[in-house]
Amino acid sequence: MASIKKDQNRKPLKIKIRKQIVNRHSYNRLHGCLLPLDFKRLAGKKIIVVILNIERVIPVKNKYSVIVVGAGSVGMAAGYYLGKQGVDTLLIDAYDPPHHHGSHHGETRLIRHASGEGVEYVPLVLRAQELWSELEKEVNRKLFYPTGTLMVGEETAPFIQSTISVAQQCSLPLEKLTAADIKSRWPAFSIPDEFTGYFEPTSGALLSQEIIQAYKQLCVKHNVDMQFNTAVTSIQPLEEGVIVKTNERTYFADKIVVSAGAWTGKLLKELDLPLQVVRKTFGWFDSKNITFQASNAPCFYFGYENQKYYGFPDMNGNGIKVGRNDSEKEVEPDNMEQDFGKYKSDAGDLKRFIDRFIPNTTFKEGKACMITKTPDKNFILDSHPNYNHVVIAGGFSGHGFKYSSVIGEIVSQLIQNGTTTHDITPFTIKRNF
Repeated sequence: MASIKKDQNRKPLKIKIRKQIVNRHSYNRLHGCLLPLDFKRLAGKKIIVVILNIERVIPVKNKYSVIVVGAGSVGMAAGYYLGKQGVDTLLIDAYDPPHHHGSHHGETRLIRHASGEGVEYVPLVLRAQELWSELEKEVNRKLFYPTGTLMVGEETAPFIQSTISVAQQCSLPLEKLTAADIKSRWPAFSIPDEFTGYFEPTSGALLSQEIIQAYKQLCVKHNVDMQFNTAVTSIQPLEEGVIVKTNERTYFADKIVVSAGAWTGKLLKELDLPLQVVRKTFGWFDSKNITFQASNAPCFYFGYENQKYYGFPDMNGNGIKVGRNDSEKEVEPDNMEQDFGKYKSDAGDLKRFIDRFIPNTTFKEGKACMITKTPDKNFILDSHPNYNHVVIAGGFSGHGFKYSSVIGEIVSQLIQNGTTTHDITPFTIKRNF
């Protein structure tokens, strides 16, 4: 028989299976939670297995106070805040985060305070920045690089004007620079004389995958159960409680958070949420011939000729990262693949940008990811219209990661109290999209 021993602080688990006859039930338990085993090879045999230092927490029950469906950036953060407050929580994800099947991979994400999305986002991003600092201290790991962010483009470009407006309204630091100023401060840039720059010194780069791993580590510390590589097939809200069915078993909870990214709309079909899933691409360029490291170069965002590009200095030797923000293709999430290069524009757009503005680099590799958009590109962050014990967090439209710490805090408040200390009025599910 199998026995599972856990100490009170949920340290790495020691699991023993003594002379266990492998049948379909025991195999599913091993395969789903522990090892990549071969059922046909093991079926009917007696085995002895001793496994040490397992980070995964194995759910041994099917009833929880809160279930979080989708353990990406928001779901993992929500799990951390719930676990920290002693809430009996289960996280379920179709993959094992951090992974490349969603919106958080690719090493880095920008965080800007003078957000071009509007002034309503500024209190959220400032709180998010505080929480990122707290997370760094808790895990004793560097997760944010204060490189600053340089915005470049025509003075009349909408994103330049919106950034200036938000900075002025919210008293955020923003330094105006000429093309000559930019080239003097960061010689690797090649900037046309007619372009203007604005430098936000307090912003920078978040290590997205490291952050997911940090939250995951803390979820273990705070006794949050996690079931990964497990697809949720249906969510059935009841007047009291909710039933969650997966491809392995059925769970019950008093409350549920749905933060399933590209799969949120599918899991909540009855709401007909206006969510569109699109494919985005980004790539890395070798910077060995120029000085463009995180210690001496900024993150950047360019807008010119109706095109928008963003990027990061070389953070860890992997090269300069660049992505195009206004190029995308609709995709079915279940069919999404790591297929960078499928379209000529995948690498072509990035190479044209880098050759023009950061020359003397060579292309290394590219990746694809998904984002889930709403028509107005604002989040959905609200309770279900018919069930207050169901909280929905989605539609982050390609600019959600920097807020994921504070959104995790918001979600944990909503699911416990029905209210939050933050103003989330713009993100109601009942708005006119």
